[in-house]
Amino acid sequence: MKKLVLLILASAHWALAMAQGNAGGALTQSLPPLTTIASLDVPRYMGIWYEIAKYPNWFQKKCVADTRAGYQLQANGSVQVTNQCRLDTGAMDVAIGEARQIGPSTSPKLQVRFAPSWLSMLPFVWGNYWVIDLDEGYQLVAVSEPKREYLWVLSRTPTVATSDFDALMGRLKTQGFDLSRLERSKQQ
Repeated sequence: MKKLVLLILASAHWALAMAQGNAGGALTQSLPPLTTIASLDVPRYMGIWYEIAKYPNWFQKKCVADTRAGYQLQANGSVQVTNQCRLDTGAMDVAIGEARQIGPSTSPKLQVRFAPSWLSMLPFVWGNYWVIDLDEGYQLVAVSEPKREYLWVLSRTPTVATSDFDALMGRLKTQGFDLSRLERSKQQ
């Protein structure tokens, strides 16, 4: 029961942080609203994505390598999200959650929760997951949320060509992201 309460509190804290941003949010107030890609083909987005880089965050602080996300479309239209990473002990940490699309079937705006399903009716357990950059081949993506407090760069492969990564960094800078905060992820 203690673990469940801690999980609920951690999920609520994470979702609230995603919804409100943290103290660094003052910077984002001077930026134009974050733009997403025009449309997302959700079935094509499914599968494994390797984390290439991210803004450091508290809920991934124990991850040292091999961070990836798996997306699987469910019969009810939701998406099962399976996040995993390697801990410094060598063990894999796995978290299973759910994503839902906000808006029409091509909307690049999703929300994700890792809280138990019986809490899904509470809005604060859902965090924004906006696809803000995606190549035509669905191989390299950048995901964030309206306040730009969180950022992930994901790829279908554990490594990305330097030219593709640099081009994406240029587009993210244009969107107002502080690239000095970006941390490269280790994939073995």
